[in-house]
Amino acid sequence: MSQFKLNGKVALVTGANSGIGAVTAKELALQGYHVFLACRSQQKAQLVIQEIQSLSHGQAKAEFIEMDLADLDSVRQCATQFLSRNLPLNLLIANAGLAGQKGMTTSGFELTFGVCHVGHFLLTQLLTEKLIESKPARVVVVSSKAHRHAQDIDFNAVLKSTKSFGGLKEYAVAKLANILFAKEMGRRLYGTGVTTYAVHPGVVSTNVWRSLPKPLVKLMGRFMISPEDGAKTTLYCATQPQLAGDTGFYYEDCKVKVSSHAAQNINLANALWEKSLTWVKQ
Repeated sequence: MSQFKLNGKVALVTGANSGIGAVTAKELALQGYHVFLACRSQQKAQLVIQEIQSLSHGQAKAEFIEMDLADLDSVRQCATQFLSRNLPLNLLIANAGLAGQKGMTTSGFELTFGVCHVGHFLLTQLLTEKLIESKPARVVVVSSKAHRHAQDIDFNAVLKSTKSFGGLKEYAVAKLANILFAKEMGRRLYGTGVTTYAVHPGVVSTNVWRSLPKPLVKLMGRFMISPEDGAKTTLYCATQPQLAGDTGFYYEDCKVKVSSHAAQNINLANALWEKSLTWVKQ
C-alpha cells in the first residue's frame, strides 16, 4: 500500500455497513475515494472503517454518516450534514435495501418500497445539485432481477403496509422502481455530466434476507454468490471509464442487459418520478 494515493473524488454509499455495500465502500476507499458510509448503525460501519484503515495502513479516507432511509427526516439530516462539508460528490451509490420484511416506514410507506425507493429518491434529489457541480458524477442504483416479477406499480398499495406473505411481491415492485428511477434520472439529467446506472448484483448472500424464515435462507444460500462477487457490477458501473457516456441502462454481470417490459415503460417512469416528488415534499 506504499503506492496508495487519494484520487480527490468523494463517494457516498448507502447501506455500507454490511454485504455488498461494505465491499463497495471498502474497494472504493482502497481505490482512493473519500468514502462516506451512510447507514443506521455506527457500530457496524465502524468495523468496516477499521478494516479499510487496516488495509490502507491508515491512509484511506472513510467516514460514517448517519441515515435511516425509512425516516425521511433522517435522510434530510444526512444530506444537510454531507453538504455542510463543502466537498464534491462524484459517486452516489444507492445500495441499501431489504427483502421479506413487512410493515410501514416511519414516513408512511410500505416498508421495502419506502427504504429501497422513496428514501433513495429523496437523498438523490437533495444531492443532485452537488452531483452536477462535481461532474463528471455517477449515480448507481442497486436493483435486482426480481424486478421482472412486477408488471406495474400500484401507487395506492405502496402507501399501505406489506400485504403479501413474505413480502417478496413488494420487493419486486421496489426493485422495478429502482430501475425506473435510474432510467428517468438519466433522462432528466442528460447533458449535465451526471450519468446513472441500475444494477442487478446477482443473488447475494447478505443480510438483506434477514427477515425470511431461516430454513428458506439456508436453502437459498446454496445458490447465492458472495458479497465480493455481488459488488462487481456496482463497482464496474461506478468506476469504469468506458461507461462515462452511458446513462439510464440496466446491468447484470458487468454487461448491459435488457430489463423487463415494465422497467422500460417511460410513462410509468415519469409517473413514479412525479409521485415521488409529491411524497418527499410532504
